[in-house]
Amino acid sequence: MKRSVSNELWYKMVQSGSKLNLFIGINAIVFVIIGLLTVVEFLFTRETPLANWITVHISVPPYLPALLYKFWTPFTYMFAHRELFHFFFNMLWLYWLGRIFEDFLNSRQFTFTYLAGGLSGAFLFILFYNIFPAFKDTLEFSLPLIGASASVMAIVVATATLLPDYALRLLFFGDVKLKYLAIVYVLLDIIGIAGMNAGGSIAHLGGALLGFVFIKQLQAGHDWSKIFLRKKRLKVIRNNKTPASTNAVPDQEVIDNILDKISKSGYESLTKKEKEQLFKASNKG
Repeated sequence: MKRSVSNELWYKMVQSGSKLNLFIGINAIVFVIIGLLTVVEFLFTRETPLANWITVHISVPPYLPALLYKFWTPFTYMFAHRELFHFFFNMLWLYWLGRIFEDFLNSRQFTFTYLAGGLSGAFLFILFYNIFPAFKDTLEFSLPLIGASASVMAIVVATATLLPDYALRLLFFGDVKLKYLAIVYVLLDIIGIAGMNAGGSIAHLGGALLGFVFIKQLQAGHDWSKIFLRKKRLKVIRNNKTPASTNAVPDQEVIDNILDKISKSGYESLTKKEKEQLFKASNKG
């Protein structure tokens, strides 16, 4: 039986098990609701008071007295957008890099990186606006922070840290390795601190830092995403058999061959074994 469009979208968002689809879906729903409300208000009154009120109450203010009464906003802002291109490009990058992330890591780790990246972005935004003189004079009237950019940046940098030599084919640029892509984005955001969207650039850097540190800690054997796991009782089972090691890290020649294959035919051309070998190599040291 054929699914309807709404059932198909619901399946992809909720029942597929992909947190990438879930978070893109939440962002899309919030964007469409606020957008439609804005249009309706504009057509009847030429003003958008309710849409603006909702936006103010889901975006992060840098002014601490205002934040005190909107303490939930560091969580809500990362799922909301008002501008079409802001929403479109954030979701596009989240989809591209999120697919690679989910191929190598699990949905729990994706959820942690997205949420923690957003929180880190909000924290750095608030911190900068409250300690640096450049922002203090206009702090009370500064624009609030809204959008998934910090969370997306966390996913981008985490993926680039995990698979630095993985290449994406970009229009006009050809194949670009993720490590160079991430470096360019970070440098642009550092420069952007003195620009028109200083708050957004600062938040991006907070997300990027979280993504980088999370993967480095994961490779060192510390999975921060396990805070989402419920504690289970340990059960001791005696087993006298010594299983063969399945965690051996493949040598550099094998990894180079896999990366060459990705560059020529794309990631989808890899076998399951090759994906596992690449994942093991990324966790080495």
